Amino acid sequence: MSASYEIHGPVAVITLNNPPVNGLGHATRSAVAEGLEKAQADDSVRAIVITGAGKAFSGGADIKEFGSPKALAEPNLLSLIRLVELCSKPVVAAVHSVCMGGGLELALGCHYRVAAPGANVALPEVKIGLIPGAGGTQRLPRVLGLETALNMIVSGEPVKSELLASLPGQKLFDKLIDGDLLAGAIAFATEVADKRPLPLVRHLKVTHPNPDAYVQFARNTVKAMSKHFPAPAKCVDAVEAAMTKKFDDGMVFEREIFTALMFTPECKALRHAFFAERAASKIPDVPEDTPLREVKKIAIIGAGTMGGGIAMNFLTAGIPVVMLEMKPEALERGVATIRKNYEAQVKKGKLKPEKFEANMALLGTTLDYAAIGDADMVIEAVFEDMEVKKAVFEKLDAVMKPGAILATNTSTLDVNRIAAFTKRPQDVIGTHFFSPANVMKLLEVVRGEQTAKDVLATVMALGKKIRKTCVVAGVCDGFIGNRMIEQYSRQAGFLLEEGCTPQQVDRAVEKFGFAMGPFRMGDLAGNDVGWYIRKRRYVEKPELRYSKTADLLCEMGRFGQKTGAGWYDYQAGKRDAIPSAVVEQMIEDHRQTMGITPRQVSDEEIVQRLVFALVNEGARLLEEGIALRASDIDMVYLTGYGFPLHRGGPMCYADTVGLYNVVQAMKRFARNPNDDAAFWQPAPLLARLAAEGKSFS
Repeated sequence: MSASYEIHGPVAVITLNNPPVNGLGHATRSAVAEGLEKAQADDSVRAIVITGAGKAFSGGADIKEFGSPKALAEPNLLSLIRLVELCSKPVVAAVHSVCMGGGLELALGCHYRVAAPGANVALPEVKIGLIPGAGGTQRLPRVLGLETALNMIVSGEPVKSELLASLPGQKLFDKLIDGDLLAGAIAFATEVADKRPLPLVRHLKVTHPNPDAYVQFARNTVKAMSKHFPAPAKCVDAVEAAMTKKFDDGMVFEREIFTALMFTPECKALRHAFFAERAASKIPDVPEDTPLREVKKIAIIGAGTMGGGIAMNFLTAGIPVVMLEMKPEALERGVATIRKNYEAQVKKGKLKPEKFEANMALLGTTLDYAAIGDADMVIEAVFEDMEVKKAVFEKLDAVMKPGAILATNTSTLDVNRIAAFTKRPQDVIGTHFFSPANVMKLLEVVRGEQTAKDVLATVMALGKKIRKTCVVAGVCDGFIGNRMIEQYSRQAGFLLEEGCTPQQVDRAVEKFGFAMGPFRMGDLAGNDVGWYIRKRRYVEKPELRYSKTADLLCEMGRFGQKTGAGWYDYQAGKRDAIPSAVVEQMIEDHRQTMGITPRQVSDEEIVQRLVFALVNEGARLLEEGIALRASDIDMVYLTGYGFPLHRGGPMCYADTVGLYNVVQAMKRFARNPNDDAAFWQPAPLLARLAAEGKSFS
């Protein structure tokens, strides 16, 4: 049942019932329309209440119908809201828990609105590259005033109902109801049952003491903050129309903008990311009702930068953590760093002092493996070396209680080999956090050959609890993210040999939208990290060619920001990347040694070689089953590697460019004598999709 209909004395109650958030799908809209018709035909009904079952009034559009013909099928949302407005009996929206998007637009179409405290109220369409499309930009300014409404619409962020109800002059909520919302809404509906004329939001005027100046200020601010996204600026245009146009003309203007935005690449990218994040949590052979293991206490091996960052995630979520180190001074440094990080949050007003103290109270330390044996899950965050991991996991196997989850934070090493160091490989899993672990959203969850399904399900649920975007990866060298970034980095090295400078490559990639180019990223992460991995590659994969420039850089001791010199020079206490004459001379000398005559390389070629290298390796990961779906790869790059959100991730971007065009570009790169022709052979999956005119999506 998508909506129920009940009579409570003189009041008909229509309850949206489309779990989990009462999305306004076609069946729900139809049921509400039928309920309105039924109530109007019943002489004993004097008023109508619309509310939502469960934990939401309504979260808006039903995502299962998003972009499909069903979303527009009559009664569409615009038609339903008009039915509500034209109803001859007063309609009261009883808002609670979640009232967002189309749900808020439906409530705004009602004659009256009452709300429970604590409801999250929002028009979040801008987050998927759209503006509200069912009157939100026209009605919200009329009930909340220009400034408050525009801030809500441009940000898309939720605001609590009690805060909105407390604003002077607001007309969004007629009453805030403590206690039983439905009983209060029915009582309110009974009170207003005979009041006429019925109030309509469309008849209100938008208020502001200096509207023209405020709109111009908002437009300038939005332009500066959202240069890659057209929707925020269009929100300003639509809200301005609520002030300058007749209501019906404003509605037409809003719809024109909404429809035009729907077909922009930025909107497609944001919608792709929206659905990709939800898809990433679904594992085909692990049912959603898989019983989870209880995790009430976490142990972390290693109190360094990574271990401490990982610990903060669990402490913030209210889960006790014990950190283990070999030396007391290492523990002291680790605890001090955690305390310093939390104190910085308190100073910025992002963390309340009492929450800071509560978090720290959950942190314990030890030098003894025996002291962590009762933990439900242990995460190893030690040096990236197989022998070191072996020693740790053999100890964990000996001390951890039966059923404990044993996780490794390795970024490249074989999780199956690590699991084999124990007598319980079914309990071993990879949890690859990204640095800084207390900030970065991505968590690669690496599923070993023998990892138990309940272990995988438990870690995915735990990742959600600590507010990570979890993506499942199979076992291979580097998993999804680092295996792909290696090809990206190789191309960056070849570009230096061919005539580019580090700053030219970084500038081109950052102009494309990356948060940071490959050389600035290397300096931030530490160039010695990549050097260590390459040394292993030279032994394991001697056929794989790399530019020697990165090795030469490291041989000079230029490891990046931590040493004050990397691809760039750095001044003490500052992070500004200053082009280095020493590095440019090193690159030039290397070119001469290689017998390479430098050439002019366009920004377009730089971007294509770096991004299409990610795409080709991503296609191989899909074929091998390391990644479950192309959108999972995109989530890894959007949340862990600074790929521009407005491009949707490497695989989504390839679809936008067209896979045929991607393959043609790769054929050109394969003819470059300084590049790796074998790598640029399109992955079979990519070649097949391109030939068939298909896409990854």
